[in-house]
Amino acid sequence: MLVVIGITTFDGASNGVVWNTLQPHVQSFFSSGLGLGQTPSDELADVARTFAHTLVPIGFAYVLAHYFSLLMWQGQAIGYLASNPLGDGSNYLGTAHWHVNYNVINSTSIWYVQVLALVIGHVSGLTLAHDRAIAVYPSAQEAVRSQYWMLVVMVGFTSLGLWLLSSVNS
Repeated sequence: MLVVIGITTFDGASNGVVWNTLQPHVQSFFSSGLGLGQTPSDELADVARTFAHTLVPIGFAYVLAHYFSLLMWQGQAIGYLASNPLGDGSNYLGTAHWHVNYNVINSTSIWYVQVLALVIGHVSGLTLAHDRAIAVYPSAQEAVRSQYWMLVVMVGFTSLGLWLLSSVNS
């Protein structure tokens, strides 16, 4: 899930000036090292394993947001490609004359689907994380308190995703 989220985020960010501006700073941060010892690393690994499933809706949302326009526009090519798979003029299914209709959905509608996917994905991830926290921690107060960082991270990721969408579409 982290790979899916990372790939789609990077792919979206690398389409503009975002990555060119941030890339040297990100490299510097990782190359200098975080300096964590074994105990904090182990604790982070346990927390990551406990809450890993909460990334599934977020990963799905990022994939949907990133590839929705490709699916809507280039997905139409399946009709004529299936009818003429070798490009030799065949018309097995009677659909070789079909073409891609770019008016099937407009850019504004695609943007709304992308925004909705991001927001629903992140809210779903937060909901799953809260549900897991209720099951893991002995009291409701501890469970809620444990999720403050997740709320901040999700608001940050949602804002980043929305900003990336607005910078690519503007």
